[in-house]
Amino acid sequence: QVQLVESGGGLVQPGGSLRLSCAASGSIFSIDAMAWGRQAPGKERELVATITSGGTITYVDSVKGRFTISRDNAKNTVYLQMNSLNPEDTAVYYCNAHVRLTTRSSSIYWGQGTQVIVSS
Repeated sequence: QVQLVESGGGLVQPGGSLRLSCAASGSIFSIDAMAWGRQAPGKERELVATITSGGTITYVDSVKGRFTISRDNAKNTVYLQMNSLNPEDTAVYYCNAHVRLTTRSSSIYWGQGTQVIVSS
């Protein structure tokens, strides 16, 4: 089994910053892409940033220039540095990982989520 555990959420004022972390553990052979998604109240979950094992990065337009995704492959950990936060960024943030369990099998896992609230 594989577990993803996020940390780093909280309450921040508009214009502030937060750094989220997500560590994967368990029966991991390797990890391909890792990502961060978010779900605001009443809205569908959306992926906001993705990073492949080779370091290719994509962002949703609404966070470009403000959020930075990175990963530490040795620690099976992905990070999301969030700057210039605004109230529209308020959501539960989830990490996501495409995990290879063996050379022939893989699965996608989600963490339990961490709440981010941007408010004055």
